[in-house]
Amino acid sequence: MRTKKENKRLFFISFIIIGLVFLLGFTVYKDFIIISKNRNQTNKLTKEYEQLLDEKKLLTSQVTKMQDPEYLARYAKEKYLYSKEDEVIIRID
Repeated sequence: MRTKKENKRLFFISFIIIGLVFLLGFTVYKDFIIISKNRNQTNKLTKEYEQLLDEKKLLTSQVTKMQDPEYLARYAKEKYLYSKEDEVIIRID
């Protein structure tokens, strides 16, 4: 048989162990939530980064094309209806 003092000590130790397990579980859960949010943000930022890389490729291509005088003249005619003397531009939608 256990004495009253032993029962109190066992209850106190059990209470401390259960408290530590609960605290550890809560900490692990909180860290899991943070990791999950960071993973989602990483995926979102990765997609945004890929979109920016695609946009950079497009802009780089446009810069390269704009350095060609023939392309630039054609672009100005199509986009801004720029024409030379005695030249008529008819736009059809």
